[in-house]
Amino acid sequence: MRSDKITEEIMDAAPKLKIVVRAGAGFDNVDLAAATVRDIVVMNTPGQNSNAVAELVLGMLVFQARNHFNGKPGTELKGKKLGIQAYGHVGRNVARIAKGFGMEVFAFDPFVDKSRIEADGVVVFDNLEEMYKACDYISLHIPANAHTIKSINYDLLSKMKPGATLVNTARKEIIHEDDLLKILHERDNFSYISDISPDNRKTIENEFGDRCFFTPKKMGAQTAEANINAGTAAANQVIAFLEKGDTTFQVN
Repeated sequence: MRSDKITEEIMDAAPKLKIVVRAGAGFDNVDLAAATVRDIVVMNTPGQNSNAVAELVLGMLVFQARNHFNGKPGTELKGKKLGIQAYGHVGRNVARIAKGFGMEVFAFDPFVDKSRIEADGVVVFDNLEEMYKACDYISLHIPANAHTIKSINYDLLSKMKPGATLVNTARKEIIHEDDLLKILHERDNFSYISDISPDNRKTIENEFGDRCFFTPKKMGAQTAEANINAGTAAANQVIAFLEKGDTTFQVN
């Protein structure tokens, strides 16, 4: 499954259900607690759509840097500083593509060995706030969980440099939307772009025009290749679990 919600009610309607595989990296649309109680294995398929998401990130950065192609002069990405928050499958691909644009790439991820990030030619920040202060663009790739929900708040956003842009292709819930609106009101040199619509989308679009952009729906994994990769991986994981008991990508 992709975007459907697998709730307690759905599980009760399928008493023989043994496994649920989310064809993608995120799995916040599955009730993990309910699945665990019912001995249902939940898996994801990490990395299968990471290139698709990364390409979208850079496409959105170009779109924003060139003023949404409205005919007015824009800026180039070459030489600009990009900070990547979370250096997993998507973050690594974002770094790879951004370096091709000639960007200076930085990352913050306390869960990834520093030497692993540096091996990709990426500079590591040990302090998240310092990365927000230093970079022209920040790209978010953190999951939505108890530690990250609404963690992108006023304290962080207010530290971004003049003219900076925040791009979110991760999860809606990680953004503190009231704080986002506050920083947009206070600073006319801050931009926000995302493939996830905030609750106050119409207000933001009406008030801040070209400083913000949202895709019609979540678009990160919306490529033919990503759909095939994730779907094939999910099918293979179901087979491996049923035939061999393989739980390699279990998340509960």
